[in-house]
Amino acid sequence: MKHEQQMTMEEKLNAVRAGVLGSNDGILTVVGVIFSVGAATTNHFTILIAAVADLFACALSMASGEYASVSAQADSEKVIVAKEQQRVQQNPKTVMTDIQDFFIKRGVTTQTSAAIAADLMQKAPLETILKTKYGIQLGHYVNPWEAALASMVSATAGGIFPLLAIWLSPDNIKYLVTILATVLAVALTGALSAYLGHGFPKKAIWRNILLGILTIMIHYAIGKLF
Repeated sequence: MKHEQQMTMEEKLNAVRAGVLGSNDGILTVVGVIFSVGAATTNHFTILIAAVADLFACALSMASGEYASVSAQADSEKVIVAKEQQRVQQNPKTVMTDIQDFFIKRGVTTQTSAAIAADLMQKAPLETILKTKYGIQLGHYVNPWEAALASMVSATAGGIFPLLAIWLSPDNIKYLVTILATVLAVALTGALSAYLGHGFPKKAIWRNILLGILTIMIHYAIGKLF
């Protein structure tokens, strides 16, 4: 079976979350630098260098941040697994009670819950208590490398939109083209995140567009101020 087929929903959503955050961060930080530096100087080369440097810094920062965050989450899950494994071996009755309570809270009768818990304790006690109590699937820990790579690649891909716009467009319309490129990029990111997460596309698109425009306005104002 392929790795993609073995991934749990939590693992898939983890990669999606990292990718969406990375893409948005790449777009907004690069366009923010472009407009803050562009408001402070008219030197086109200075603006480009600042934007490129920010793109690399953003991609590496997002990757390292995701790696550290997801590693901590994976470590916590492994600690929980070790604790429950010890409890299954030393005190199986309390484990069975926890499993029974899980089904009772979901409307199953006490008698049926007890029968289900007893059956599951015979077949897969550790897997069952992890799933019912913590929502963890044994052997499926969130992968920090996948999250870091997804975040780095998506941050780079997102930041490319405003960077290419300011670099390749004519001088008299370069900022207008950059704004349009940013709006298009954040709209695509919003649509993609809604599609992958089964959310509301229009809401996600407009939310991202408003955040993108607000980011441009704030950074432009900062550049003008200094």
